[in-house]
Amino acid sequence: MPATIKDVARESGVNISTVSRALNHGYGVNDQTREHVIAVAARLNYRPNRIARGLVTGRSHSLGLIVSDIRNPFFAEVARGAEDAARTGNCDLVLCNSDLDADKQMQYVQSLLEKRIDGIMMNSVSMLSREQQTQLAGSGVPIVLLNRPASNHTFSTVCADNESGGALAARYLLGLGHRRIAHLTGPRQHGNLSDRARGFVRALQSAENPVQPIVLHGKFNFDGGAELARKLLDAHPDVTAIFAANDVMAFGVVQAALDRGLRIPEDLSLIGFDNIEFSVVVHPPLTTIHQPKYEMGSAAVDILLRLARDKSKQIPEHRRLGVELVERQSCQQRNSGELRLPRGRQSHR
Repeated sequence: MPATIKDVARESGVNISTVSRALNHGYGVNDQTREHVIAVAARLNYRPNRIARGLVTGRSHSLGLIVSDIRNPFFAEVARGAEDAARTGNCDLVLCNSDLDADKQMQYVQSLLEKRIDGIMMNSVSMLSREQQTQLAGSGVPIVLLNRPASNHTFSTVCADNESGGALAARYLLGLGHRRIAHLTGPRQHGNLSDRARGFVRALQSAENPVQPIVLHGKFNFDGGAELARKLLDAHPDVTAIFAANDVMAFGVVQAALDRGLRIPEDLSLIGFDNIEFSVVVHPPLTTIHQPKYEMGSAAVDILLRLARDKSKQIPEHRRLGVELVERQSCQQRNSGELRLPRGRQSHR
């Protein structure tokens, strides 16, 4: 039988409350008694029953993180930031993958609530219905939505300044002289991706010499980027620059370009969004918009811990983190008089 707190109290010669305060570094226990109790607990291999303690304190010291797919390097960095912050706050992190399935996402939410989780971070795969929002709000558990703007005042949010990031990408391509520009993105209603598209399109349309970009919607993963790039190049072979809604989509564009014998950046400039680690090692290294992924995970946990500590002050908090352009080698200056020919054909002067 595992040792209990009663066993530790009996062996230590103190009462149960003293053992509890000693092991939890509470008040009213002198250093000599604390060290003695800790030594006895170690000798008996005593492990506190966190579940039992949670029934008393009302906290499980566990947080949930629901992401679309942890294999996406973006979410790996977010999760790492969340895990490190949770550990600092003496909490465990429970990771769930929704696989872009809204039903699976809500099943995980229900499972986490049944485990009496202290708080949930969600990278929601779709807009939450009114019924789902009511369900979550009524759970009494703090919720932080990742990559969602602060338009929803029911839950806390953490996101990057996606609209500014889209505008950065647009101004950069314009500065390189590009006029035939396309944007490949995810579904039409997708929070952060929609904000990026809005910032990108507005910056192009409001330029001194306005540009109307080609915008295509599809899946926002590697295969989606490759598929949209093929459709784009079939219909608009004169496009000279592409802004992909995230780096993984940009990698798909690289594959589609290689399949057609197009060179990046000589034939096609390409810019991504996220600045995941692989963006440095892909060839050519990807110019992209950096968003602070690790810091997003850490900020979300910080909000949850604050709300969990003081349940009488459940005021949603909204944090928007800055972005910046990271210039590498996937874009180049466009010569306005240059004509791009298919590979294998040469221009004669």
